[in-house]
Amino acid sequence: MGEHDVKAAASEELRSFVQALLEDLRALEHLIEEGRIESGVRRIGAEQEMFLVDDRWAPCSRSEEILAQLDADFFAPELALFNLETNLSPQILQGECLSLMESELEGLLGRARKAARARGARVILCGILPTLQVTDLTLENMVPNPRFFTLNEVLRELRGGEFRTMIKGLDELQITHDNLMMEACNTSFQVHFQVGPEEFAPLYNLAQVVTAPVLAAAANSPLLLQHRLWHETRVALFQQSLDARSASLRERGSRQRVTFGDRWVESSVLEIFREDVARFRVLLASDLGESSLDVLERGEIPPLNALCLHNGTIYRWNRPCYGVQEGRAHLRIENRVLPAGPTVLDEMANAAFFFGLMVALGEEWGDVTQVMSFDDAKRNFIHAARYGLSAQFHWMEGKRQPARSLILDHLVPLARAGLEEKSVPTQDVDRYMGVIEQRVDRGRGGAQWALDSLAAMGEAGTSEGRHRAVTRATYESQLSGEPVHSWPLASYDLRADLEQGYRRVSQIMTRDVFTVHAEDVVELAASLMDWEHLRRVPVEDSEGRLVGLLTQRSILRLLMQGRADQPVAVREVMHLDPVTVSPDTTSLEAIELMRAHQVGCLPVIQDDKLVGIVTEHDFIQAAAQLLEEALSTDR
Repeated sequence: MGEHDVKAAASEELRSFVQALLEDLRALEHLIEEGRIESGVRRIGAEQEMFLVDDRWAPCSRSEEILAQLDADFFAPELALFNLETNLSPQILQGECLSLMESELEGLLGRARKAARARGARVILCGILPTLQVTDLTLENMVPNPRFFTLNEVLRELRGGEFRTMIKGLDELQITHDNLMMEACNTSFQVHFQVGPEEFAPLYNLAQVVTAPVLAAAANSPLLLQHRLWHETRVALFQQSLDARSASLRERGSRQRVTFGDRWVESSVLEIFREDVARFRVLLASDLGESSLDVLERGEIPPLNALCLHNGTIYRWNRPCYGVQEGRAHLRIENRVLPAGPTVLDEMANAAFFFGLMVALGEEWGDVTQVMSFDDAKRNFIHAARYGLSAQFHWMEGKRQPARSLILDHLVPLARAGLEEKSVPTQDVDRYMGVIEQRVDRGRGGAQWALDSLAAMGEAGTSEGRHRAVTRATYESQLSGEPVHSWPLASYDLRADLEQGYRRVSQIMTRDVFTVHAEDVVELAASLMDWEHLRRVPVEDSEGRLVGLLTQRSILRLLMQGRADQPVAVREVMHLDPVTVSPDTTSLEAIELMRAHQVGCLPVIQDDKLVGIVTEHDFIQAAAQLLEEALSTDR
């Protein structure tokens, strides 16, 4: 869950921390050479992240109140006030370990749900919450923790200012943000796999190979800010939201802190830790206490606090972790790829698939680096994130295979064998692998279910209403416990949309806005207005800032002056300083502004940029829908 007593690393503190970091690396080298890291034990574990939503299915920023009612040994805050995290107890990978994990997770979620409902919130499991808005991603919604605020400031300084995100999928999202809260859009189900130091390299490389097909089957994050993007958009978003590189470092092709890696590990976990210390500057420091080498000299096991803190600011999708439990040091691989949801059963099936393949695939192929190139493993990972079960993989020995046939015909039987080798009961193997088989056979994981649901709704209601319907259906189906491949599609609810969908300008405004620039000729603007049946067009500059408003009346005046046949610039006839609103302006406030200023539209501005427009026609449409619903209710 991370060390919270931290501060930005600078000057003397930075030098002291780096010194401690180097000592930790030397101490780890000694621990490995002296055989003092636990070996021959295969433990597994998991971390569950979750969203909190209110009765309108929007993010609910009450995690502090809810955490006050929960056991701090199991629950912790995440980056945003609308997130929570819980940790599962480690289990030996054998026997009923998976069903025990599932039972514990259900119990922890039950406690979280009860505490949340007492504070007017609900707990929901999904990779990215469909109802998130940019206005939710503010520093006011960041957990008031020094670690998070320090990290935000350090990343802003390293990047040279704003955080930029651009993701292309079915839609295209481009956004510039002033803080790292875009990262808070992601929630995951991270699984841990303990390994011995002597087997770390082959098992880590195997985890890199296994990640792609497991992710293809598990994808559950296709929607971000009402855009249909990758099947597992978390991968692209996380990579960009925590990109600490300056412009010059990006131009030089320096590696990002969120990474799959660039090569196979050859012999030791030290390769990764040393590379990360060499490549990535220290972001955070803390009071570290006694030297790890001094602790080692006394015959005790050091916690390697500096190494663990630095490692926590580097986000490999398969991240090596060092820990100490009951006086024994251990290593584990933390797979960070799996999304939260859609149900606990789906999550445990994903975890079982990963664990089973980690046991069996190495036995089938031996050293995977001899039968697959690293580039193919990395390419498979990106394809899985982008396309889910529609991905095409470059598999062992260069064979090209569709994800679905590879998983069904080859990998599920292997995972079954791996779990059976660990004496997992047959009924548990059948239950979890059966979920994977049916999900893949039907081609409907969480991502595809959400996309199919939106497609089935068509253009009904508002975009917010449709995404709210997906969120509501996710929650309701989640409570049933039935795996996602058996869920009915979400359906649009007109009444719910009318009750909740017209309170703010952001819920009514048009986002796909036609605009012109001040130096454009009026004839172009007039043609555009004629073609698209528009009565007014915002005028923006090259940075997307609103500089004026051109109306039909302005063009009529130009005609009356006899200047229509001249190349007049828009700036000569546009209205300066038009009345504007923000996305959070209430609908009633917007209507009062239009009445007071006698205008038929209001450009919508956020962070000095034009993000939409709301017109009298939009309000008339909303009123018509409300009236239609009222009349149908009376009938």
